[in-house]
Parts: sequence; C-alpha cells; structure tokens
Amino acid sequence: MLADDRLIVGLDLSGRAEAEALIETLGDTVSFYKIGYQLGFSGGLPLAADLVRMGKKVFLDLKLNDIANTVEKGIEAIAAMGVTMTTVHAYPQVLRAAAAGARGSALCVLGVTVMTSLGQDDLREAGIEMSVEELVVRRAQQAKDAGLGGIVASAAEAGLLRKLIGGDMAVVTPGIRPAGADAGDQKRVVTPADALRAGASHLVVARPIVAAPDPLAAARAILAEMRGV
Repeated sequence: MLADDRLIVGLDLSGRAEAEALIETLGDTVSFYKIGYQLGFSGGLPLAADLVRMGKKVFLDLKLNDIANTVEKGIEAIAAMGVTMTTVHAYPQVLRAAAAGARGSALCVLGVTVMTSLGQDDLREAGIEMSVEELVVRRAQQAKDAGLGGIVASAAEAGLLRKLIGGDMAVVTPGIRPAGADAGDQKRVVTPADALRAGASHLVVARPIVAAPDPLAAARAILAEMRGV
C-alpha cells in the first residue's frame, strides 16, 4: 500500500462549503477523507456520496453503538453508500452485528478500542479498572473474533496489537501529530513515521492539516515523512 493510500485527512469542519474548499485545495495530493459527527450532521453525508462518485475514499466515522438489529441495518445502509470505512464502538454484541451488516460488501468496519482522548484517569472515572492497554487488547481481540475488518487504536498500542491480530486487519490510528505539533485534546499522540513503524495501516490527521496556514504544504510534508518509512 502506498503512503498516499494510508493518509486519511479528517474533515473536522463545521460545514460542507469549508470542506469542499479544503478538498479543492488538497486536490490530487489527498485521496482519502474522514467525515465525523461535526461535518456529518451539516452536509457531510451527501458530501460523502459525492466524494465516492469523484473516486475518493471515505471513512465515515460514526461510531455506532446501539441494539444489534439497529447496528446491523445501519451498517448495511452505510455499505450501500460505497464508502470505504466506518466505525462502531467495540462492544461484543455491536461488533457481531456490524460484521453481519457488512457481510458481502467491500465496507471495512473498524471497532473503536479506546479513544485517544482517554487516559487511565478517564477509564477509572467511568468505572473501568483495567489499564488502557488491557482494555485495548481485549477489545481488539473481540473485534478479530467477530470478523471485523480492522480496529481504531492509538499508535502507542499498534505494535502490540499487530502481534495479536496479525497482518490482515487494518489498524487505523488517530492522534497523529508531526514532531513539534500541539497535541490539543489528544492524550496518546505519535508522529506519522513512528505510527507506521509501530504497525499502523492508516493514519488519521485532522488539525495539523485542516488548521495549518498552508494545508497543502502540511499534507505534502506528512506524506513525505510517511514515504520515508
């Protein structure tokens, strides 16, 4: 897989017009985009369909978590859109339902293990006494057992997870920050090069590109770092 196919730019923007302007700026340099809640509920779903028609790849980051039938039918509808990836929270019942909904399609469903904005104190506050690493490992194994296409995890855990799940599943890592960049609200951040070396298959980068004075230059710099690995 080329570096260009591994970079996913997060369209963490408030409206379709802003997103379209950024996509035009990035041009052929970027081929893969993530659409989450912020944009998804302000024109992002029709934009996703348009990006698919343009030949771009789309990661629809909706983190579904509901009763099994609702998740299965939701995943079936997402698969019909032609997007490349989507997410569910990694609870066993949800994972199994998502795998059933995606069966027979090209959609890669990712189980979200532990979000990169969460640390040990956050888990403890939620009543979870496992360490972050223990919880990530358990949920990754459950995603594999359910037959999902991949997981979302911090690159800090990517090396450990590769040994657990093997080389076939995608390991998509958010919280990517070039050296010297502000971590923002992320608590477990890694540089692009280190994430790839650790075993990540795809890197999600939002603010370091979206908020950069020159987004195209920022994207090219990150791709250059990735190509060097």
